[in-house]
Amino acid sequence: MASRIDQLAKPKTNLLKFPDRRSVYWLDELPSRPKSSTTAFETTPRLEKLVQSKRPIHFYEDNRSVEWVVSAAALKACPSQRVCSLALPRPPADGWQPDRPLMDTLSVAVKTAKPSPRICYLAQPKQIKMTLTHFSVESSEHEIGISTTPSARLLRLASPKQVHPQHTLARSVSWPIPKHVLKAGASERLQVLARPKTRQALFEGYNPYRVSPAAGSATASPRLLELSLPLPRKCREQ
Repeated sequence: MASRIDQLAKPKTNLLKFPDRRSVYWLDELPSRPKSSTTAFETTPRLEKLVQSKRPIHFYEDNRSVEWVVSAAALKACPSQRVCSLALPRPPADGWQPDRPLMDTLSVAVKTAKPSPRICYLAQPKQIKMTLTHFSVESSEHEIGISTTPSARLLRLASPKQVHPQHTLARSVSWPIPKHVLKAGASERLQVLARPKTRQALFEGYNPYRVSPAAGSATASPRLLELSLPLPRKCREQ
């Protein structure tokens, strides 16, 4: 009997030797199939019965017209009381009222009615005249005078906000350039400072990590030493 080690030492069977068997692994391309299949399919009696088309009903007539012939018994039939009660239309609910028309008909009394002097007086718009410090509403009949004196606090709140003494207005888009600036000439030092700093590219031999001799011999000031110290709360006591 082969041991466990001998069984594990055997190579795996190559499933691609059997094209008819599907593999559960991913393949770059499907195995080739034979042109003529040797598999014979057989159908069961149940499948043959389900494959057959559905037959029409035995009393179905293909040439039936739209007009149906009413039998003599149906012509002489008398409906019962139950059928008559069911054939009646459904009555409306209790308290139902039909919709009112859009244009109601006015009676003759309404058309010939004349308003009383009191109704004419109440129908007039209310006109009030208010006399205030800032505005007034004039009226022809009713006049009500209201004189108000605002307090010092109201006058202070009503005053507009003052501009800050140091406030300067926004400068215009086009600034006038003085004449001496237009005639000025740049010195040699300015021209040297205005030139961009030339630097070699990485492929030309530039080393961005090279430290200059001046930076290597520099001495940090006391302020830099103070700022370089870590925060006390992050330091652990040893």
